[in-house]
Amino acid sequence: MKGDTLIKELDCEILYRRKEGGTKDLRSFIASDLMSDVLLVDNEIDILITSLSTAQAIRTADIVSAIGVVIVNGKPVSADMKAAAKEFDITLLRTKLSTFQTCGIIHRLKEHAA
Repeated sequence: MKGDTLIKELDCEILYRRKEGGTKDLRSFIASDLMSDVLLVDNEIDILITSLSTAQAIRTADIVSAIGVVIVNGKPVSADMKAAAKEFDITLLRTKLSTFQTCGIIHRLKEHAA
């Protein structure tokens, strides 16, 4: 699935879009509010889904080489988080959907893509 599809299907607000844009094929997602859990994952991660709307989520995404972060529940995003997204060139999106709804939509999209 492409980033543009994800943005459309999750009805995301684009807070920062990385220079590469939405052309990479997204295959791997993780949903967590505990960044320590994200750091324990051995697999490749393309997108981090979280309600943690701080720069820590962006720094964690950078460490695991994720290219994007989706903030759920329409949470407000700090200026520090937006600045970190720009600094690390990580796409930052926000959706009003819950984590559960977001993961369900991604699951459906991945099944249709297969």
